Order: sequence, then structure tokens, then C-alpha cells
Amino acid sequence: MTQLTGHPTSDDVVHLTVPADGGYLGVLRTATAGLAARLQFALDEIEDLRIAVDEACAMLLAIATRDAELDCRFSVTDDALTVEVTVPTVRGAALPAESSFAWKVLTALTTTASASAADSRATISLLTRRSSGY
Repeated sequence: MTQLTGHPTSDDVVHLTVPADGGYLGVLRTATAGLAARLQFALDEIEDLRIAVDEACAMLLAIATRDAELDCRFSVTDDALTVEVTVPTVRGAALPAESSFAWKVLTALTTTASASAADSRATISLLTRRSSGY
């Protein structure tokens, strides 16, 4: 399901839901690249964001319930792209620690990265701002 809607603050919001299966991550990477290109991100920024989304999804797939769906929400503003990926989690699941290599990758490739877990769901949020001068 893909949906582009206007947000009260004039942001564009795109919702994309795919099966929680590594075979579908290419869909999310492609959507990420297309939206970042729309914001006129530099090619290296687009690639960094694609890698970050892939890494975040891999972290979530490791703790997803069987037959789960990845719910991805892209918020587009004038100079930034926020990607929030959510998945239902198995009981007792935990995201990697912020000191882990996976988190170091996320924080190196984005402006900010955060995670939350509540009500048997985990979410990773990535914010990337376009470099000035583009």
C-alpha cells in the first residue's frame, strides 16, 4: 500500500507497507532514493540514506514476528527526509544496543537515528537533512 498525503505542516507523507522479508527491502531502498532525489540530495547522501534504511530494516527483521509487515513512513520537508520503520516484534525482543556496530552505521549515515519499542512493536526513526549548497 502506498499513500501520498498532505500533512498539516505542508510535509508530504508517504506510507509504504511490505512483508517483513529481506526480499522486499529493495522496494524501500528504491522509495528512499526517489524521495531523497526529489529533495535534491547529493548522490552520496542518497546512497548513505539507502544504506541506513537497509540497516534499520535488517535490525527490525531480526526481531519481527512471523508473517509480519514492515510499515515505513517517509516524511518529506523542504530540506529533510524522515524515515520511520515499524514492525511487530516477538516477545522479549530487543533492538541492538546503541553502542553496537549497527547503530554506529546508522548514526554515521544520517543526521539522527533513534529507536523505540512499546506494545510489542519496534520503530527505528532516521532523519537526514540535505547538505547546504544543493
